[in-house]
Amino acid sequence: MKSVKISFAVCSFLIVLSSCKKEDQVDNNTEPTPPQATNTIKYTMPEESLPHEGTWLQWPHHYQYGVTYRNRLDQTWIDMTAALVSSEKVHIVCYDATEQARITTLLNTASVPLTNIDFKIYQTDDVWVRDNGPIYVKDNSGNLVIEDWGFNGWGNKAQFTKCDAVPSQIAIDQGKTIVNLNSVMKNEGGSIEIDGHGVMMACKSSILNSNRNPSMTQAQAETIFNENLGITKFIWLHGVAGLEITDMHIDGFARFGNATTIVTMDTPQLTEWQVPTSDITTLYAATNKNGTPYTFLKLPLTQNNVTTTYGSPLAYKGSYINYYIANTKILVPNYNDPNDAVANAAIQALYPTRTVVGIDVRNLYANGGMVHCVTQQQPQ
Repeated sequence: MKSVKISFAVCSFLIVLSSCKKEDQVDNNTEPTPPQATNTIKYTMPEESLPHEGTWLQWPHHYQYGVTYRNRLDQTWIDMTAALVSSEKVHIVCYDATEQARITTLLNTASVPLTNIDFKIYQTDDVWVRDNGPIYVKDNSGNLVIEDWGFNGWGNKAQFTKCDAVPSQIAIDQGKTIVNLNSVMKNEGGSIEIDGHGVMMACKSSILNSNRNPSMTQAQAETIFNENLGITKFIWLHGVAGLEITDMHIDGFARFGNATTIVTMDTPQLTEWQVPTSDITTLYAATNKNGTPYTFLKLPLTQNNVTTTYGSPLAYKGSYINYYIANTKILVPNYNDPNDAVANAAIQALYPTRTVVGIDVRNLYANGGMVHCVTQQQPQ
């Protein structure tokens, strides 16, 4: 469950969770998306590549899954922090003061400067801040506020109560207005991709699912996203409920690289990722709010199945789509695979003013995700 206890790859194609089949029934509402949603925008979400004040990380700890879990992930967090500190502030969530002291020692030992690091002590269940953390938006006056969409462990599949409290804790600490959407919709950050110009891409399987939003229709979801994220056009894929713990988050296989580009894979790789054929067709036919087709950057999967740093072979390949855009860096998941260089070069060409940094995510991938899954931007 995005943990060492059950090694489901969140953004991959692992076996169906048989215990979740009943709760993972998707609302198959297929009502058409209007060309323009009713414009009742209250808040707008800045796109990831716009300037950040900082990046949020939830550091792995031993209180939930043990010392081995924590120790195997520490290096990935050290590497991400080292790459980010020269780009922007790094907000590190520590479970307690003991963990803060341990993390400080790790960073000092790795010669990572602490001057641009802000430690926060909040108890957490796990590391997936993209899904449980705050979503920063701007109101119609340009004020930055925090939206708390409520997190229920991807449909009650994992412990979540500590992580669910993080957005409100951050809002209190920062003195920011919080918009409580817990009773309106359950929505994880990894479920949605925006192009920064009113278009959102998402899988119905992780949103219009009875384990998150019972009985919610597509039209109702669109109204909520319009009001709270500023979305006016939707690219809906069906996705696959029950394939893995997230019910197929979009950020594992399709991202908006910029306002005109979708970063994804070729058809054989998407098929290997178990993306339905109809979704591949919809994805490749996607257009922006003006009806102009997007261009596509298609990255490979790894050449080989991933093997962890501690020697455990995984039964699946790795995706490079789940990268993170910082102010001056691009953090790209790497797997000690020949295709690391191919993907890094392609992403570098897409972002010529930023520097690509490969982050070894093999141990993180064994526990359910990659770089984007464990980062969350705070816009300026």
